[in-house]
Amino acid sequence: RPSLREKLKEHRELAFLSRELVTIDTRVPLSIDLRELKALEPNREVLHELFKELEFKTLLRRISSPKTEPSFDVEALESIENIATRQHAYHIITNRAELQDVVETVRDRSIVVIDTETTSRNAMDAELVGISLAFDPGTAYFIPIHPPGHDSATEKRRPDLFSSESAASGAVKEHRGLSLEEVRADLAELLQSEMPRKGGQNIKYDMLVLRSHGIEIGGIPFDTMVASYILRPDGQHGLDALAQEYLNYKTISYKDLTGKGKNQQHILDVPVEKLAEYSAEDADLTLQLVHKLSSELKRSGMLELCERVEFPLITVLADMEYTGVALDIDFLKGMSRELERQIQGLVLEIHRLAGASFNINSTQQLGEILFEKLKLPVVRRTKTGFSTDISVLEALRHEHPIIEKLLEYRRLSKLKSTYVDALPKLVNPRTGRVHTSFNQTITATGRLSSSDPNLQNIPARSDTGREIRKAFIAGNEGWGILAADYSQIELRIMAHISGDDGLKQAFLNGEDIHASTASRIFGIPQSEVTRDMRRKAKEVNFGIMYGIGPYGLASRLDVSQAEARNIITTYFAQYPKVNEYIFNTIAKARKEGYVSTLLGRRRYLPEITSRNQTVRQNAERQAINMPIQGTAADMIKLAMINIHRAFRERKLAAKMILQVHDELVFEVPEKEVDVVSEIVRKEMKNALPLDVPVEVDIGFGANWLEAH
Repeated sequence: RPSLREKLKEHRELAFLSRELVTIDTRVPLSIDLRELKALEPNREVLHELFKELEFKTLLRRISSPKTEPSFDVEALESIENIATRQHAYHIITNRAELQDVVETVRDRSIVVIDTETTSRNAMDAELVGISLAFDPGTAYFIPIHPPGHDSATEKRRPDLFSSESAASGAVKEHRGLSLEEVRADLAELLQSEMPRKGGQNIKYDMLVLRSHGIEIGGIPFDTMVASYILRPDGQHGLDALAQEYLNYKTISYKDLTGKGKNQQHILDVPVEKLAEYSAEDADLTLQLVHKLSSELKRSGMLELCERVEFPLITVLADMEYTGVALDIDFLKGMSRELERQIQGLVLEIHRLAGASFNINSTQQLGEILFEKLKLPVVRRTKTGFSTDISVLEALRHEHPIIEKLLEYRRLSKLKSTYVDALPKLVNPRTGRVHTSFNQTITATGRLSSSDPNLQNIPARSDTGREIRKAFIAGNEGWGILAADYSQIELRIMAHISGDDGLKQAFLNGEDIHASTASRIFGIPQSEVTRDMRRKAKEVNFGIMYGIGPYGLASRLDVSQAEARNIITTYFAQYPKVNEYIFNTIAKARKEGYVSTLLGRRRYLPEITSRNQTVRQNAERQAINMPIQGTAADMIKLAMINIHRAFRERKLAAKMILQVHDELVFEVPEKEVDVVSEIVRKEMKNALPLDVPVEVDIGFGANWLEAH
C-alpha cells in the first residue's frame, strides 16, 4: 500500500530497530548447564496452601495426582456438602403458639441470627414474606408471613391433564403463615432488646426491612459480611463464598429457589417448604459463620476494631439510609432546562468550529472531524478507529479551540444526565426522599462508599457542579442543613503518624499548612508566598501521601521532571520524618505483607514484592497512603457513632443524613443548631486523639451548598 510504503521510508530506522527488538537472539553464550533448567516437581504442599488461599479451585484439582498424598483441600472441594448431605433441623412456624415457644427458647441464648425474605432487594420497597431465626447450629425456624392484601392461604393450581375444568376445581390451599401483626406482637420485644445479640449476613438490610414493618433491632449486631471484610478486605464476602470457604458447604442459590428467565417465579409463588429451606439454611449458616469468624477476629487481633467501630456503625448507617435525603425537585427541573440551553449553545459552537454538523456523541463521527478534517494529532487508536475519550481530549486541549468546547459539552451533559435529571427519578414515592445505601465492605482502605444512588460523588469542583448541592434541602419547615467537614485531616494524621516536628509545629501554631510548606520548599517567608506557590505546595502535600513521584508531580504542576524532583527532595529535607515514614512503611509492608491504621485495620499488599516494577510501585503507593486514609476513615466512623449516641441520649430531633468521606451532613431544626453544632464539633475533634489539633469547619443553611 502506498501509505504504508511512505511510512516505512519515513521511519526506516525505527522499523529496523523494532525488528531487532522482537528477534530472539539464539547466539547468546549461556553459562548454565541445560540439566539445571530441567522442570522439577512442584512443592505441592505449598501450592495447596497458596491455591486454597487464592481460591484457585481448578488449579487445586489439577495439581492433585496419584503420586501425591491425598489433599484435604481437593477432597473437600470434591465432597462439598449441601442441604441434602448435611444433617439439619429446619422448622416452619405455622401458628402463634409455636412462635411464642421459639421466642421463649431464644431469650436465654447469647445470640440469635435473623434472616428476612422479601419481595425486593431495595429494603425501602420490600414486602416482608418471611423471617428465619437461628440460635443453635444445625437448627433454624422459618416464620412465613403473608403480606397485607394477600390471603394467609394461597391457591396453588394442580395441573389437570384430562379436562379443562376451572382453576378452582384443581386448586389447593397452601398456608402462607402468620399475619405481620401477629409476628410483630410476638417477636418485636425480643428483637428490640439488647440481648440476645442479633447476628446476620448484611444485617443492615434486615434492619431496614424490619423497621419498615414496625420492628426495631436493638443492641450492637454481629455482621458476618462485615467481619469477613475486616479479615480480608480484598476477599469475597457473600454468604455463598463464606459458606464454601469456612463451612465446606454449597448453599441453595436464589436461582434454585425461584428459577430463572421465563420460568422465574415470584417469591410469593414459591412453595413455603422450599422457601423455608432456603431461608432457614441462610440463618443457620450465618450462625455457624458468626462462631468461625469471631475466632478468626480474635486470633488476628481485629475483634476490637469490629466491636468498637464496624458493628456499632451498622445501626448508624441503617438510620441514615432510612431517613433519606429531601430534594428540591423544582430547582432540579429549572437547572435541567438551563443546562439544556447551555448544551445546545455548545452544540452550535462546536459545529461552527468544525465547519460541519455531526453527532457529537458519536465517537466515529467526532474522530473523523478531529483527526481527518481538522488534522489534529492522533493520540490513541482503538480497534474501531480513533480514541476520543477524556484523556485524549485533555491531551489536545491546546491544539484547537474546539477541544475546550467539547470538554465543556461532555461535562455539562454528564451533570445533566447523571445527577440533575436522574436524582428526581430516584425519589421514593412512599417517603418523598432519596435513600442511598452506604457500603462498609467495598473499599480497601476502610472508607465508606455510597450506591443506588452514589451521593458521595455529587460534583464539588466546578461552580455548576456545586449548584447541584442546592437541591439537597431539609424536608421540614423550620429545619435546615448543617455540614461539618474535617480540615486537612489526612495531613494532620500524616503529622501524627510520622512524628515530623516541622509538620506538627505548623499545625500546633495554627499556620496555613500549604503556605507553610511553600515557605519551606521555596525558601522564602510565608508573607511572600504567592497563590501559585501555595497551589504547588498543596499538590506536593497531598501528592506525597499518595506516593507521588517526579513524573506525576511534574504533570500536576506543569513543570519539568527535574524541577519536580528538586521540589520533592527539598520537601523531604524540610520534613525528614515524612521520608522516614514512607521508607519504614514500605519496608514493613514487604516484611509483614500488610499495612495498618492506628486502630489496627489492615490492608494486605501481596504485590509489594512483585518483580513487575509498575505493579510493585503501585503497591508501594497503596502502602504509603492506606494507614493515613484508613485512619481518617476510622476516625470519622467513630465520630458518627458517638454523635448518633449523643443525639439519642439528648433526645434531639436532628438526623445525620450523609457521609462524604471527611464530611458529615445533618438535617437539623433551627432551634437545635447550637446544641447540634456543639456535639458534632466535640465528637469529631475527639474521636481519635492526635498529637496535633483537629479542626472541624461547620456551616448551616437552607441547603447543602449554603451550609458551606
